[in-house]
Amino acid sequence: MKNFLIDNYIGIDEVGRGSWSGPIVACSLILESNILKNNLFFEITDSKKVSKKKRDFLSTFIKRNSNYNIGQSCSREIDKFGILKSTELAMKRSFYPFKKLKYKVKIDGPQFFILNQNSEFIVNGDQKCKAIAAASIVAKVFRDNLMKNLSKKYPRYGWENNFGYGTKYHKNALEKYGITPQHRITFKPIKKIYKDSIGQD
Repeated sequence: MKNFLIDNYIGIDEVGRGSWSGPIVACSLILESNILKNNLFFEITDSKKVSKKKRDFLSTFIKRNSNYNIGQSCSREIDKFGILKSTELAMKRSFYPFKKLKYKVKIDGPQFFILNQNSEFIVNGDQKCKAIAAASIVAKVFRDNLMKNLSKKYPRYGWENNFGYGTKYHKNALEKYGITPQHRITFKPIKKIYKDSIGQD
């Protein structure tokens, strides 16, 4: 495992693709070698496989033992450019401070854009590479906290619990109160609600 980290690489992952509201958030991250001295390193895995309490704890630990940067693409960009291009934008924005480094770059998922000649896309990378898994945790905690803050401005949609995803509560609130500027109007069922609100068939 030490060799795995000595060959420094940048891990990139994103969260929020399937959400009905809020931004896509990406994280680019380089783990520092001293992280190996702590057994918590071996608990870093795909953010979806970690409880919220543990994820929050690991995010703090990871940020203390890494160089990282967050990139975002907002709901309006998602509506304008589509989900894939917006994901690319968020990832490239997160990568920007590291662009002059010659490190290898490992990105979660199938390839859908070109970052640089040192980059590699890895399907299920957050389960195979520690830096990608770490990036997924940091991105997830960042976005969850962002959605909690947005829920204070738009308190009717339950974002503090569903983080913008398509729960029954969220759907019912959309039908009752309509959309917000944070909703992605190209996504179903937001698209239908939006069209109904402006009188389109």
